[in-house]
Amino acid sequence: MTELAFLTIAEASRLIAKRELSPVELTEACLRRIETLDSQLDSFVTVTADRARAEAKAAEAAIMASGPRSRLHGIPYCLKDIFDTAGIRTTAMSKLLTDNVPTRDSHCQEKLAAAGGVLLGKNATWEFAHGGPSWDILFSPARNPWDRSCSPAGSSSGSAAAVAAGFSPATLGSDTGGSIRGPAAACGIAGLKPTYGLVSRRGVLPNCFSQDHAGPLAWTTEDVAILLQAIAGAIRRIRARPTWPSPTIRQR
Repeated sequence: MTELAFLTIAEASRLIAKRELSPVELTEACLRRIETLDSQLDSFVTVTADRARAEAKAAEAAIMASGPRSRLHGIPYCLKDIFDTAGIRTTAMSKLLTDNVPTRDSHCQEKLAAAGGVLLGKNATWEFAHGGPSWDILFSPARNPWDRSCSPAGSSSGSAAAVAAGFSPATLGSDTGGSIRGPAAACGIAGLKPTYGLVSRRGVLPNCFSQDHAGPLAWTTEDVAILLQAIAGAIRRIRARPTWPSPTIRQR
């Protein structure tokens, strides 16, 4: 089970495509490590175990019937707890949002779900992804899997810790001032701050509009590229034509 939990996205997707690995097996390996070890790391705010098992079974059935629809089909992933998830609370680690349950998924969550990914849950962050770790927030701050006395660094701390601990091969974080890059470096994984505008932030709680970026964290640069390919693409906004009346033309 431990070896399965440390597979990269690329390795796991190849095995799944060849039907040598079941999404159910992979998901159970991740959930078992989360249940056993996350009490020491606090990398998750919410674990969606029942949903993950249902999505893994659905992915397995679809892949057996017609093959994987993408390289993320049947791959477990998690999300920093500032990404909206319909029916699952999004707290941003703040007591103000203790009972905040969105009715619509963020754009990134929609893309990952469409790719066939398996949602494991929501990762710890700093309060509203800002300021730094503290102990007066809704949940305890995440710890670095390599040394529990150290911080995973940055507000995507729980996301990076979850990958480094073998809880999930894939996750999404956000970067306003280094909060994807810093945690990736501190936890020994790969992370990417995408080009501004490449990934939609619709449904991601804002920090600084002109500097916020949503992006992937994973074990390798290949894995990061797989994730980025799935979530890239801005939302096209169609500007409505004005409905106010045309100005009156005075006749001389």
